[in-house]
Amino acid sequence: MEPTHISSLIPIVITLLLALGTRNVVIGLFAGVVSGVVMLNDWHHPLDNFGILVKDHLVGQLTDSYNAGVLVLLVFIGGFVALMEQSGGGQAFARKVTHWVSTKCRAQVAAWLGGIVIFFSDLGTPLIVGPVFRPLFDKLKLSRQKLAFIIDSTASPVAILVPFIGWGVYIMGLLQKEFNALELPLTDWEAFISAIPFQFYAVLAVAIVPLIAFKKLDFGPMADAERAAERGDIASGPIEQQTLFNHDNAQASFVWAPLLVMAGVLAAMLGPLGFPFEKVSGSVFRAALSTAYFMAAMTLIILMAAYGVRRVTDGIAVYLKGMSNMMQVAIVLILAWTLSSVGKDLGAAAYIAEQAQSGFPAWLVPAVAFLLSAIISFATGSSWGTFAIMFPLVIPTAIAIDAPLYACIGAVLSGGLFGDHCSPISETTILSSTGSGCDQFEHFRTQLPYALLNGSIALAGFLVAGWTESPLILLAAIATQLILVIALSRWQTHRLQGKTA
Repeated sequence: MEPTHISSLIPIVITLLLALGTRNVVIGLFAGVVSGVVMLNDWHHPLDNFGILVKDHLVGQLTDSYNAGVLVLLVFIGGFVALMEQSGGGQAFARKVTHWVSTKCRAQVAAWLGGIVIFFSDLGTPLIVGPVFRPLFDKLKLSRQKLAFIIDSTASPVAILVPFIGWGVYIMGLLQKEFNALELPLTDWEAFISAIPFQFYAVLAVAIVPLIAFKKLDFGPMADAERAAERGDIASGPIEQQTLFNHDNAQASFVWAPLLVMAGVLAAMLGPLGFPFEKVSGSVFRAALSTAYFMAAMTLIILMAAYGVRRVTDGIAVYLKGMSNMMQVAIVLILAWTLSSVGKDLGAAAYIAEQAQSGFPAWLVPAVAFLLSAIISFATGSSWGTFAIMFPLVIPTAIAIDAPLYACIGAVLSGGLFGDHCSPISETTILSSTGSGCDQFEHFRTQLPYALLNGSIALAGFLVAGWTESPLILLAAIATQLILVIALSRWQTHRLQGKTA
């Protein structure tokens, strides 16, 4: 087979079709990997091919030192996050915040700040912040749709900007695989940090909440929901199916003390090496992070025991259960790494690069990457799966035609998040509506106009970023958001006044 033949894209096409058709990224990735291994070997011996898949590909990914380091770190992160979610500390911290809340604006800002502080778990945020603030929102006659929107805007959008939690570690693992395949002299940390100013959608999603709270600039179905709440009409949702552990003795220190220990351990281990001003090797950084997460977890276990919240043995059991919960994330990563490796052997990256060089405009790559990522994420409800599918396509293309690499990385991340926010089947959409006690469709319907507004601004930003890879585009995007929200709010006010006249 010629290394640049179009057939080299078959595994990627199979991955896309099955991921979209089944709405299950693992099924798509596995089918893509199997088809690629069959293409590399003999079509007539399926059992032998499966043995080759395991022996030469899956095991190879597991024994790679970089990959193993990422998986080990994710396991430590999973244990720590489970402890945080099941300590009752998040609820205790949120209750502390509510003490100074007496107005609608303060309630919205407090819920927003609570979501930002609970940055370590995008799925835990809705179930920690939502139940705590829901009675307060009801009391102040704020809609539960608004609460669901706020916690959805501070779950994934905040988590995707932090390099040292599960999101960042996962994304950097995907990036480094592509850099190694293309023999680029880049580190995953350097690329992630450099791409943050181009994560337009994530920043816009976080920024719009205080803007709306301070200026009371609701529009679309959300404005109708707020008026209904003012009349005392609360749109409640189903009874919560998922609840977090709560305890009368839980303390707000269960949140900040472990994080303080984590920061201290990182400073002690990486500071003497010059971090963050000097480059630190990935293996040293991951080892330090693993140590920091472990020490933070042990601190939390001891605190829970000291306050009579959980016995040490119970805390350890929660920790081990959290570690095992990372299995699906590990499966997605291993399959994504394997698909990238198999695609390279088939010549997929070379073919994509060759076709891109034949006339695709470099300035258009970020915008196209954003749109494709949004479509895949919307259809599958999985931003993580979208990243695994899109990076092996976008990074080789960007390098081949000299498109702005960091803008392209930011476009994939932004598109995956945008599609996830618009998707009614997304896990964060479901959990945000559950945590706020809001009907799932109501949350989807009221959040969609805000997501489309931010997505449109982000798309325009990526069109500009294709020409000039300037971080200043982010400031222009935020200014555009402010202008458009004010304009839309005024338009809706005039429309309602016209109806009542």
